[in-house]
Amino acid sequence: MPSLIPRPPFSLIFSSRHRGHLFASFLTLKRIHITTTATTTTAATSPKIIVIMGATGAGKSRLSIDLATRFFKNSEIINSDKMQVYHGLDITTNKITIKEQQCIPHHLLGVFDPSQIVINPYIYRKLASKTISNIVSRNGLPLIVGGSNSFIYSLLTKQFNPKMDVFNGPDPDPVSSELRYKCCFIWVDVCFKVLNRYLCKRVDEMLDSGMVEELKEFFGSGEYLRVKRDGLGRAIGVREMEAYFSGGGVDLEVYDRGVRRVKVNSCELAKRQVGKILRLKEGGWDLKRVDATEVVRRKMTAEGGGSVAELWEEVVETSVKIVNQFLEE
Repeated sequence: MPSLIPRPPFSLIFSSRHRGHLFASFLTLKRIHITTTATTTTAATSPKIIVIMGATGAGKSRLSIDLATRFFKNSEIINSDKMQVYHGLDITTNKITIKEQQCIPHHLLGVFDPSQIVINPYIYRKLASKTISNIVSRNGLPLIVGGSNSFIYSLLTKQFNPKMDVFNGPDPDPVSSELRYKCCFIWVDVCFKVLNRYLCKRVDEMLDSGMVEELKEFFGSGEYLRVKRDGLGRAIGVREMEAYFSGGGVDLEVYDRGVRRVKVNSCELAKRQVGKILRLKEGGWDLKRVDATEVVRRKMTAEGGGSVAELWEEVVETSVKIVNQFLEE
């Protein structure tokens, strides 16, 4: 298997933002490789972990930061987004920024060289398991946060077979409800109609905040030809905008078509993610649904302001109650 040691991303490392990500990645990798006797657990000694799930754009990262900074100060966050494990394309993959992390330790975020390795569920299980053990050894509370339910399933199920597929196909394999950790699942949910509108708006905001320039450099530097197509090459925005940037980045019709595809595929991703969450729930996973629909709806209207903050506080308070009850059990 290729080396798991990351190397700096192409020219992006020269910005302060990406230097920060690289430093955080180095710290994360150092923690992963610490030798610990707690790498395996039994039912009697299984650590407690918090898992924040949901579709892209639902508010998972924001909730994790609120929980970690305001209520559970010993928390450390483990990324479970399959595109965000790689360094590079921070805006396109919608990574949480260093500023937004608010000094909360983040693991497996922007760590791996996308030209050297593809992080599949089996590899993720091994890496995240070690990270959990290291956090627990420091008396920390692990928070698993991200939209890749295949990563979450591989990490948490007691017996994981990488050849089995519990999510896809006309006759998927049965979901195992036997978990190897004591888990508190928070499912941040937003109704599809509202979420789809928000995701389309978010794409426009990402394009305006530097996504176009980021992709221009990605294609122009030749990095696109080096990344693994089954890894970062699958990030939404890469394939959709390839024709535009490969053609010199001048055809506005091709640009508009690419942007429409980014929006459609973002909405399709959200739909698949929720479908997998429902599959886990039907398979016996005890998922606590927290509805953030009204928060997202208000963010897109003139009603915003204080009402959004108040509604978000309700989401946070509900989540805190769920976590407190879990930790007290």
